[in-house]
Amino acid sequence: MPEGHTVHRLAAAFRDGLVGGPVRTSSPQGRFTEAAQIDRMVLLGAEAVGKHLFLAFAPSDDVDLDAPVVRWVHVHLGLYGSWTFAGEPGFAVLHAIGAPRVRVGEQESALPEPHDQVGEDTRGAGTADWRYLLPRPTTRLRIQGPRGLADLTGPTACELLDGAGRQAILDRLGPDPLREDADPERFVRRVLASRSPIATLLMNQQVVAGIGNIYRAELLFRARLDPFVPGTELGRGLVEGIWVDLVALMRYGARTGRIVTTQPEHRLLDPRIMERTRQNGDDDPTVVPREQSFYVYHRHTLPCRLCGTVVRSQELAGRTVYWCPGCQKVRSRKAAWIGQHPAAPWALETEDD
Repeated sequence: MPEGHTVHRLAAAFRDGLVGGPVRTSSPQGRFTEAAQIDRMVLLGAEAVGKHLFLAFAPSDDVDLDAPVVRWVHVHLGLYGSWTFAGEPGFAVLHAIGAPRVRVGEQESALPEPHDQVGEDTRGAGTADWRYLLPRPTTRLRIQGPRGLADLTGPTACELLDGAGRQAILDRLGPDPLREDADPERFVRRVLASRSPIATLLMNQQVVAGIGNIYRAELLFRARLDPFVPGTELGRGLVEGIWVDLVALMRYGARTGRIVTTQPEHRLLDPRIMERTRQNGDDDPTVVPREQSFYVYHRHTLPCRLCGTVVRSQELAGRTVYWCPGCQKVRSRKAAWIGQHPAAPWALETEDD
């Protein structure tokens, strides 16, 4: 399932390529019949909140987003959903986002070409004939503008809402670390008030919106925090430190499309990892490859990068949690933040990287 930073990248792709003018909407699969209600409307805006994408449609471009006539397409990709883009050169930075994935968080493939299409770019994006690309039979929603199109397949949720329906979803979500209106105090209070394990709380979208299993595992390691300690046993300073670290990690992910949590000196490749799994930008020799990007996520049975203890995994609340028993021993209410703040790989990069 894409983590929150990828949905923010998705919203940015819509804003860059489709927002601001009338669009055609259809449901080739036939399961989103509401597409006919917004066909030829103006796509006013796109926003991400945690793992949720909201696309605003209105009859004209002079309508306020909070006007009663605005309709919102709400999409949650879940485990199997994906958006795929195609269009003229420069239409969208992303080719695709979502499942199926061979990269962490994103997978850059695109729409299949029609049989009669001729072009050097077989991915579809940038070809002269993108308007003739046929949707897959499984396409739940196609949105097409003057410069390109986006196809949605396999989402957990794809629904048309009014303003009240959108607000109802927002009201049940915790703060999103990538949004300017995020209130970190809400996150801190909810963690400190709960007897649930911190590993469970970090995956609860009502506590914090946008965290997935990768961020959860890596945040806890960087805090040296036992994943099974209840929130009520933690100190405020430690929980505030987790939030600060999360913001830095996710901003890096939103900017680059990659999750990197390791310090450069900790990136020794374990010789037992024989098959290389790709991540966004791996063709760039300066990019950290996936097998060197994480401390504990999917590294169970391998030695910890810092202490050599075997990384463990265990199911918790229906998801697998990864941790190092040697490093992650913090359980005390008095413990201070001992993780690694933003003086990490992303601090060495500029906003233009």
